[in-house]
Amino acid sequence: MAHLSHKHFNSYKEGVNLEFLRDYCIEHGETRLMKRGEVFEKAGEPSQLVAFVERGCFKYMVHNGEERKDYCTGFAFEGEFVADYPNCLSGKKSEVTIVAGTSCKVFQILGEELERLLDAEKSKDLRQTISDSLFSQIYAQYLDSYRMTTRERYKRLLFRCPELVQSVNLKDLASFLKVTPTTISNIRREITFG
Repeated sequence: MAHLSHKHFNSYKEGVNLEFLRDYCIEHGETRLMKRGEVFEKAGEPSQLVAFVERGCFKYMVHNGEERKDYCTGFAFEGEFVADYPNCLSGKKSEVTIVAGTSCKVFQILGEELERLLDAEKSKDLRQTISDSLFSQIYAQYLDSYRMTTRERYKRLLFRCPELVQSVNLKDLASFLKVTPTTISNIRREITFG
């Protein structure tokens, strides 16, 4: 299993001990091999799954009906979890389509299993901790889109997750940063050549 060399791409994991959940998924979950482009969860359908990603990466996508365009809103990499949290806990409609960005190997459980685990006495506070951490990550990402340039946000992503360049295509990375692929290409060239 690959480990990120710096911080995790998804900062919600920092300061939250999810080892028991990883172990539970590996020991009790269904092993699933997915091909690039295969859908893990689909927007508008009941969200039901949570998985520990052993290999590969996933992208979170939303669709803008008026523009008839899909946008990438996030990623899940090796050593992380993939789910439409908290919708997966109760089977609410998924807000995002989660797609395998590469070939992937995951250990998946039902969201209702996670719900039972989080309700267990020993992990009662974990639900709130996960929610607080996810909110903090999303809030910081939102604020960064205003307080940082695209170049700064791109460099920070590379610092947090150096293998991002190999794992994610230019179009999805540009969509995540809310710019054109040409902008990302120019930033890469600037960084590489000077």
